[in-house]
Amino acid sequence: MFTDERRDKILELLQMDGRVLARDLADLFDMSIDSIRRDLTIMEEKGLLKRTHGGAIPATKVRSAPLPSALRYQEPSLQQQAIAKYAASLIQEKDTVYIGSASIHHAMIAFLPDFAFTIVTNSIKVADALKDRESIDVYLVGGKLKKSGSITDALAYTFMKQFTLDKCFITGGGISKNGVSTSTPEVASLGSAVVEISRKTICLASHEKLGIDSFVKVVPITAIDLLITSNEASIEALEEIESHGVKVIITNTHEVKE
Repeated sequence: MFTDERRDKILELLQMDGRVLARDLADLFDMSIDSIRRDLTIMEEKGLLKRTHGGAIPATKVRSAPLPSALRYQEPSLQQQAIAKYAASLIQEKDTVYIGSASIHHAMIAFLPDFAFTIVTNSIKVADALKDRESIDVYLVGGKLKKSGSITDALAYTFMKQFTLDKCFITGGGISKNGVSTSTPEVASLGSAVVEISRKTICLASHEKLGIDSFVKVVPITAIDLLITSNEASIEALEEIESHGVKVIITNTHEVKE
């Protein structure tokens, strides 16, 4: 098989399965793993895919539409749960924290502590899930409600700027050495405001978001105090982020059950 044919087949497998593993490709093409890794590296440089630890995933678009609520808030993956569990463990009694409207924020709900603290959120879904938790005070950001159940407009920005927070848990469509980025300017603006008023900024990112730059920057990577990600994260992407002074925590799925 010629090189171009092999790479076309890799792209075909990516489209069908959503990811490929280097060891499986090496077996399929009867090649060494190092040769496959070179293929994947070259394909990534051409923007055809995104390398991950052990394989590759499809290249992401700079802008992508938000998932419908039915998909966004479905059962989180083990990787998301591991990240969410560690993030929730960082909340201390009497803290005031921001939790957003992404699926990984919703995953934090199952792991939130029972002691008294305060949550500020722009998510109807998060607020509704916590309304009966007597130990948690919940403040819902005001503004126009989107079909996704989140609030991200100019009113939300103004509302958010009134507060001072101990910690904020943010995420984005992409997290790289260039910063945290997302698909829409209004979401980026709100996220920037949240970081500005927070004493500590914690970024939650599953492995497929690392090394990616989305449409509009939320904050530079130097604004992040701590990045929590999963153990499939790209070593190269993590090293680039760490080189800017960001502390990185890599979670494992077995931690979910502990």
